[in-house]
Amino acid sequence: MKIVIAPDSFKGSLTALKVGTIIKEAFSKELPDVDLEVIPMADGGEGTLDTLIYATDGTRKSLTASGPLLDPVETEYGVLGDNKTAVIEIAAISGLPMVPPGKRNPIYTSTFGIGEVIKQALEDGYRELIVGLGGSSTNDGGLGMLQALGARFLDEQDETLPSFGSSLFKLKRVDFTGLHPLLKEAKFTIASDVNNPLTGPNGATYVFGPQKGIADSELEAFDQAMGRYANLVENQIGLDLKEQEGAGAAGGLGFAFLILNARIESGSKIVADATRLQEKIVNADFVITGEGQSDYQTLLGKVPSFISSIAKEAGVKTILLSGSLGKGYEALYDHFLSCHSIATGPMSLGECMDNAEILLYNQARNIALLIKGISEECNNQVSI
Repeated sequence: MKIVIAPDSFKGSLTALKVGTIIKEAFSKELPDVDLEVIPMADGGEGTLDTLIYATDGTRKSLTASGPLLDPVETEYGVLGDNKTAVIEIAAISGLPMVPPGKRNPIYTSTFGIGEVIKQALEDGYRELIVGLGGSSTNDGGLGMLQALGARFLDEQDETLPSFGSSLFKLKRVDFTGLHPLLKEAKFTIASDVNNPLTGPNGATYVFGPQKGIADSELEAFDQAMGRYANLVENQIGLDLKEQEGAGAAGGLGFAFLILNARIESGSKIVADATRLQEKIVNADFVITGEGQSDYQTLLGKVPSFISSIAKEAGVKTILLSGSLGKGYEALYDHFLSCHSIATGPMSLGECMDNAEILLYNQARNIALLIKGISEECNNQVSI
């Protein structure tokens, strides 16, 4: 028997590689003779850099950049095993977990550090860049990132605006004449499974803003400010981009990268291609996948849904093992053989995250015992 273990990270708690390793350890205890292969996954969010470096035997480059609150943070970008492609993970520069819960509000967060890391990668000689867009704390439409790359955003007094989301409300003029010259040589591939436009009821602000700290009463004003920003930018560059799929990814960073002629691709597919996931699933008997929380949004292109689709095409059953099962999880039963949460009873999110390793191990062991029992029963029936 062969089992492929291909989870996403349990965000803020366990990396995808750690999740996969724990599941493998639990399965090995109950199924010591089974071929178990761990393939850590990501969809462009947290863990994308780690997964691509792991899959391609790449390297890391450390640097200091501005964090989401513009404080200096130690971060990194990766270089794939081809030694020519840089990988930048938004979550490692301006990620939501990097902002203390009491300070989470896109009015005060920035993407400036992302531009700094891009600039460094370009000046280090890399021209092909993969950017994982998930997990951001921001909703500035990429204004801060573009500032770091040489763009100017001005208020009605023609003064340069600060690199925060609040500047969307005061913006009167944009100037792209000072963009870094190496951007003309750069090829950006954006890893994102978010298809939302920049503005409107399905845009960045309304769909993702609340989880980043935007109050319901502020959503309309923020969305309108984002729309005015987009109109000024589009008038400057002569392109209509805000309605394109993916423009609303990462608080509008998708829109900013489209300005830089980026190509948006499925983050899950980029990682799956790098890890040769599909060819490994074809020969498996079961696939185990999971994420921090699975709910109705899981089916909107997230890693477990992507994995189950590949496995279904290959005629392989997929088991879902996640940190928790949230609103609308019942819809997942049509896509997975079974769905499991690591929680063993009433517990807070903090308790679950603090004890994630042992909870995951125990639940994975339960699933392994079930597979073991079914396998033994099948073998007994064959021998009879």
